[in-house]
Amino acid sequence: MPAFAAPGARIHYERAGRGVELLNIGGTGGDLRRPPSSLEWPGAQRFDQVVYDHRGLGRSRAADPQAQPSMADFAADALALTDHLGWERFSLIGISFGGMVAQEVAIRAGGRVRRLVLACTSSGGAGGSSAPLHEILAPSAQARAERFVELMDTRARTDPELAAELALLTAPLTADVADPRLRLAMARQLEARRHHDTWERLRAVDVPTLVAAGRFDGLAPPENSRALAGAIRGARLEVFEGGHAFLVQDPAAWGVLGDFLVGA
Repeated sequence: MPAFAAPGARIHYERAGRGVELLNIGGTGGDLRRPPSSLEWPGAQRFDQVVYDHRGLGRSRAADPQAQPSMADFAADALALTDHLGWERFSLIGISFGGMVAQEVAIRAGGRVRRLVLACTSSGGAGGSSAPLHEILAPSAQARAERFVELMDTRARTDPELAAELALLTAPLTADVADPRLRLAMARQLEARRHHDTWERLRAVDVPTLVAAGRFDGLAPPENSRALAGAIRGARLEVFEGGHAFLVQDPAAWGVLGDFLVGA
């Protein structure tokens, strides 16, 4: 599997498809070894798409696991990957934590980004922060699983069938992690997430932008997406039927996002 050396990390990535260059930045605790593949979604064949494991997670490694990376460091990893690929310009989608990283990328190197999708994410600051996962994922496995499911989709509190479906979907995130390396990397990622705040810098984003939200998302509430879209010049907001996992729950979602990313 391909990997490359970025400053402070060795990043594992995967690539598939042909078409518009697309960097797809995943969320908290992501691991490309776990199904379903981040490369496979309706319409993905229209893109030359690259996904990767964040530093320390999956098959990626941090040069110094004890060092605390900032969100700027995670963004630097993303940009170093595009440099490694030889992409001068590319479309960009960031999902959840990946949306926070994507905001930093667009602020730092917006001239390289053709089109930007920020999905189920938040700006921090006055635009609102996503739920504090560094607190939610701290208790026992059962307690954090129940709380996480409730925040994934607010309807899960009164819909046992939906709660059961989301529990299966989120099990890898809420289970106890035996590998101390992964536990430490996850803690480092959550700490960077806790301090995420682009609110005062979003005016620097000058890229065609789509902000996508789930109507019942309790982790990254829709009002945060409204604020995010309002702070980025010309941004468009789309609200889909679902929670934090609306990309799985709403069959229309990927079509809308994909069309936007290719400029259709």
